[in-house]
Amino acid sequence: MQRAANILGWVGTAAVVVSLLLRVQTTRPELVKYSPWAAWAGLVLILLYIAANWREVSQSFARRQTRLGAIAATSVILVLGILVVFNYLSNRRFHKRWDLTASKQFSLSEQTRQILQKLDEPVKATVFDAAGRPERQGEAQELRDRLAEYEYASGRKLNVEHVDALRERMRAVQNNVQELGTVVLQYKGRTERVVARDEQQLTNALIKLVSGEERVLYFVQGHGERNTTSSEREGYNGIAGALQSENYKIETLPLAQKPEVPANAAAVIIAGATTDLLQPEADALEKYLNRGGKLMVLLDPPEKPSQPPMPVLTGLLKRWNIEVGNDIVVDTSGVGQLFGMNEAMPVAVRYPSHPIVDRFNVITAYPFARSVRAAAGGDSARTAQNFIESSPQSWAETNLADMFASKPVKFDEGQDQQGPVSLATAASAPAPEAPGPEPAAAGQKPAEDAPKPQTRVVAVGDSDFASNGFLGVQGNRDLFLNTVGWLTQQENLISIRPRDPEDRRLTLTAAQRNVVFWGPLVVLPLAVAAVGVLVVRRRRR
Repeated sequence: MQRAANILGWVGTAAVVVSLLLRVQTTRPELVKYSPWAAWAGLVLILLYIAANWREVSQSFARRQTRLGAIAATSVILVLGILVVFNYLSNRRFHKRWDLTASKQFSLSEQTRQILQKLDEPVKATVFDAAGRPERQGEAQELRDRLAEYEYASGRKLNVEHVDALRERMRAVQNNVQELGTVVLQYKGRTERVVARDEQQLTNALIKLVSGEERVLYFVQGHGERNTTSSEREGYNGIAGALQSENYKIETLPLAQKPEVPANAAAVIIAGATTDLLQPEADALEKYLNRGGKLMVLLDPPEKPSQPPMPVLTGLLKRWNIEVGNDIVVDTSGVGQLFGMNEAMPVAVRYPSHPIVDRFNVITAYPFARSVRAAAGGDSARTAQNFIESSPQSWAETNLADMFASKPVKFDEGQDQQGPVSLATAASAPAPEAPGPEPAAAGQKPAEDAPKPQTRVVAVGDSDFASNGFLGVQGNRDLFLNTVGWLTQQENLISIRPRDPEDRRLTLTAAQRNVVFWGPLVVLPLAVAAVGVLVVRRRRR
């Protein structure tokens, strides 16, 4: 009996060793599945051996040498167990990282994570590089680390493959790779190529890939609106480039020549008109909205007290329960001075609840803005909601004559509107004249309960905030893009976008450089030497 128990102990130990060997070997992968069975069998046999020899085992633990050996063995087992757990977690890609940089340049932005999490089919990313070349190792590793973050954030819906473009030239040619570091993205039969290693360009390529077709935005021209091709301070080529990076195509729309909105318009934008629309133009826009169109109006305050009102354009917005004030918003919080402006530049830090500003916690600024608010009453089917408000230290000044004469202004009870003042309003409603649904394919039932297309209208009391001169204010660019994303019903684009890495260089004046140079090199050593001399002299006394 004793001999059989000893045999069980040796066989159990051998089974555990075999289990470990099966787990670590790579020559016969099909045998790995037997490793758990061998481990459990070995454990059972070892327990049977201990049960059969429990007296000898308990007596051995009474000896001091055995206790010390057991403690050492337990310590070794614990260390090995910790290593096994860490190895398991690393293989399962369970990891936690902390980005301590000021600009969070090593963390994916909210927009990137949102797009990756909403992928409904896998995306294949093939990287064509030459990591073996010394001059490419740094950039190749940076791109590899960045895409690893994409892969992890997507929940394995984005799969990355790294290909040596020099060794596999034919494959690179087949994928039309012209430059090392090219990333080829494939999704639902569509392909997008990008040569970049920073998040902004990679995410823009992913947006184009997922969006599929290009959406056309029409900027109305003919009434003094902003120029989308101008690089001047008042121009809009900066925001136009940002829209193009999110797969929008920019076109101009001279409604006065042909009062009709093209059928392929994803949205129509009136940015900073200084004269009123003609009635046929407003009728064309009304007809477009009734079909489920999308309209964005950026309307500045009057440039002078005698400027004629715009009853046609404001009347169009009024029919959508959006009221435009004939005033200028004054903000005495002092924040506008941080941007080189005065009280005529209201800022927004908190935003009323709306999908456009969902989780949006970045400051925005509006140079020379007017109030825009949801009107009381009106068509109850057209829901209007404010989504940008100025600070409580602001008001809507109606005395425009004193404002333009640079006279001091103050809040007048009963005439001016006390802040917070609404600066932007969004309205939506089911489209009354939307085209019918497309006929169902063969073998499919038509979707009778499918929702009708929705008409969406946004009005903002300022157009300067999206101009080249103020696009660099923290949240201005993102807010404009979020608004267009909501208008075009691209809610996955509503978020905080990737930022360019900040320039963290320290610029010193000549006097500051002298202090930095002479201080540690001369002044500090002399001070230490002087203290040493004083100490020595005191001890001698």
